[in-house]
Amino acid sequence: MGDHTDRQYHLEVAPGDVAETVLLPGDPARVDVVTDYWDDAEMVASHREYRTATGTYDGAPLSVTSTGIGSPSASIAVEELARVGAETFIRVGSCGAIHPEMAVGDLVITTGAVRGEGTSDEYVRAEYPAVADHAVVSALIAAAERLGYDYHCGVTLSTDSFYAGQARPGFEGFEAPGSETLLDDLRGANVKNIEMEASAVLTLANVYGLRAGAVCTVFANRTTGEFRTEGEGRAAEVGGLAAALLHRMDERRDEGGADAWHADLSL
Repeated sequence: MGDHTDRQYHLEVAPGDVAETVLLPGDPARVDVVTDYWDDAEMVASHREYRTATGTYDGAPLSVTSTGIGSPSASIAVEELARVGAETFIRVGSCGAIHPEMAVGDLVITTGAVRGEGTSDEYVRAEYPAVADHAVVSALIAAAERLGYDYHCGVTLSTDSFYAGQARPGFEGFEAPGSETLLDDLRGANVKNIEMEASAVLTLANVYGLRAGAVCTVFANRTTGEFRTEGEGRAAEVGGLAAALLHRMDERRDEGGADAWHADLSL
């Protein structure tokens, strides 16, 4: 599809292959889950953990690229997608919730993230915030409301480790220093959930003047101990509808001559 002379090293995508808005699941198998909700989709590249498809949702162009697990590989996806024209990134994944009232199958829409991963530290100083774009957050909330899914908005912790970094026991019961208080500390600070990519995606998008957000389905409640892969497609469905709503929001912004979308423009 695209110009092969500018094909990216890891993703193997080229200009013309991807839409301006890209959904970012972790698992390559979830690309098919994502595109099941679209009007149409075509696979444009598949290399390593990165599978990319492009199509439309309710007439709006969008793409999806799997990132694999963790912020290092997610940052590569953002870097290379931006190089071929992507401007908006929406992580659609799974997470662990840390408040008892958050049920398995609920959605968490990230407004900002604690940078517990190390990838974003290699881009900017530690005090730099990982903040979701307000229009992306609004579109995700509107999509969850329209689809009737229970959701929570707030701050996400992104870590580099699924086990020690999230206060889970390691091999043979190993416990990392501080793991016994981590979840209580996070709850005390009103952090909603834990996953492994959002803060790097948000940070890179802001550094590059792009926009990003994240929506994750709760697979585990770390307080109650409940774990089920329930509602796997909900984040994907909400992400797709949000991308279509963003397309309309951008049109309204341009028609209104505004510098940014705001609530007065409506949909």
